[in-house]
Amino acid sequence: MADISKGERRTGLVNGFAAYGMWGLVPLFWPLLKPAGSVEILAHRMVWSLVFVAVALVFVRRWAWAGELLRQPRRLALVTVAAAVITVNWGVYIWAVNAGHVVEASLGYFINPLVTIAMGVLLLKERLRPAQWAAVGVGFAAVVVLTVGYGQPPWISLVLAFSFATYGLVKKKVNLGGVESLAAETAIQFLPALGYLLWLAGHGESSFVNDGAGHAALLASTGIVTAVPLVCFGAAAIRVPLSTLGLLQYLAPVFQFLLGILYFHEEMPAERWAGFALVWLALALLTWDALRTARRAARALAAAPVPRPAAPAAETPASQV
Repeated sequence: MADISKGERRTGLVNGFAAYGMWGLVPLFWPLLKPAGSVEILAHRMVWSLVFVAVALVFVRRWAWAGELLRQPRRLALVTVAAAVITVNWGVYIWAVNAGHVVEASLGYFINPLVTIAMGVLLLKERLRPAQWAAVGVGFAAVVVLTVGYGQPPWISLVLAFSFATYGLVKKKVNLGGVESLAAETAIQFLPALGYLLWLAGHGESSFVNDGAGHAALLASTGIVTAVPLVCFGAAAIRVPLSTLGLLQYLAPVFQFLLGILYFHEEMPAERWAGFALVWLALALLTWDALRTARRAARALAAAPVPRPAAPAAETPASQV
């Protein structure tokens, strides 16, 4: 990132704010799609996302990755797993918003970093620093408090957090760009989603067909709502440090939480406030530890001796070229 100009970083920050801002405000969009049910909305999101990203890829002529992916069965299997996991995540999130659980959905993305760390320990045998252990412990206590507050485990939050953490883990192994990854995943989702939509239409239950052109246009726009923030995120990721992106990621659940309370007027009894406060304490510990570690690494890099330039190599004889 050292060779990126201030203008480029400013562009990256704008794109980062745009991406996480759009993800944070998306609860305002899903209710507009009623009377479509959550499964119908999910199916349209899969179908139209593929249409949108396919057009984008045709425009920029980036198709070489597709042939490489098809020749690598292991990566293709991982993309299939990613598609299945993000289907669960999208479906639960859409249902939660339209069923009046925006606050609990926001909690899922607050605790996602904690779940990601826990999965790193359990699955990848990663070693945690003391502050990270403390954050995970406080996060577990928060889930216990919220379980008491809700009268049951906050399953919406847990499903969203675990599905998204699993999705991130799989995507890391696949190593595809954001738009390419979305294209591959929605290509896998496309046929089942399209089949379901055709089945609805055949039974006269398709809101896309029955509720007018304006409603159909809104359903089609789910592809844009899915892909545009991802494009902005991709533009940000190559221009700003990961530590900055790590801080920006909290914008989305903060916006969702505020929308749940101030716009959708969801209840927040004292025990839920206590549970959220513990989650925010855990995230503050993680953020403090990450910033401290980044500063130490920067100081160590600055203090490292500058290597001397190597002596010029002898010219290679032309007969040996």
